[in-house]
Amino acid sequence: MGEYIGIELTEIGENYIKGKMPVDHRTQQPYGLLHGGASAAFAETLGSIASAFVIDHSKFFCVGLEINANHIRGAKQGFVFGIATPLHLGGTTHVWDIKIHDEHEKLVCVSRLTVAILKRKEEGEK
Repeated sequence: MGEYIGIELTEIGENYIKGKMPVDHRTQQPYGLLHGGASAAFAETLGSIASAFVIDHSKFFCVGLEINANHIRGAKQGFVFGIATPLHLGGTTHVWDIKIHDEHEKLVCVSRLTVAILKRKEEGEK
């Protein structure tokens, strides 16, 4: 989905991941505003990728468990920019704070994503 709606990673830091997403025909609702579902997809993409950077893929994989999003302000064109930072990095769950801003650095959406960290099955294990 991230590729389809044009999400791009722009920076990966020690304690964060940043990205951008276009506000265009793929991400707008009928009134021309950024669709809330697109914001949620953007937030989940950033948080999920961030969790994937933290885990040992030979032993674990990660999946979204819960997401919420508060839509603060509309965006009609250009790009929105997101940053995901960890609130909790545990052995079985990660919780990410994701903030999405417009090109004028005005807050568009605040989201929290919980990611489940699941153990990979051993060969032959059911």
